[in-house]
Amino acid sequence: TPLGFNVTGQLAVTACLAIFTLIIYSVSGTKGYWMHMIWMPGVPVLIRPVLAIIELAGALLIKPFSLLVRLFANISAGHIVVMSLIAIMFTLKESLGVVGATGLSLVLSFFITLIEVLVAFLQAYIFTMLSALFIGMAVEDHAEAH
Repeated sequence: TPLGFNVTGQLAVTACLAIFTLIIYSVSGTKGYWMHMIWMPGVPVLIRPVLAIIELAGALLIKPFSLLVRLFANISAGHIVVMSLIAIMFTLKESLGVVGATGLSLVLSFFITLIEVLVAFLQAYIFTMLSALFIGMAVEDHAEAH
């Protein structure tokens, strides 16, 4: 928010959201989900242990980390851009004057803030959809023959 800090710009909040998603799809994952991840049907036996390690790393580390970083970085980047545009007011004060630098800074900051609100809604949607996708993949019934 313009007058305070943003919640999802805090690393701890996005980490908690990603960990909640990890716990939900780890606990509610069916036996078929875990068996397909650990011992994939149709894959040569020598390759299965390597793929199992990759799949487990993806499910337990990479998916939550990607959720965490995507939300945190996009929200933080928007705030950094807004703060940089506000800094124009101080850096261009001598060349544009106080009124010119302040006006330019406020106009640019206003339009970037509108874009930042759009990005915030978009990132919330993406986080929710990916979490739903990960949970849905874990709870669906897996057929033995693909």
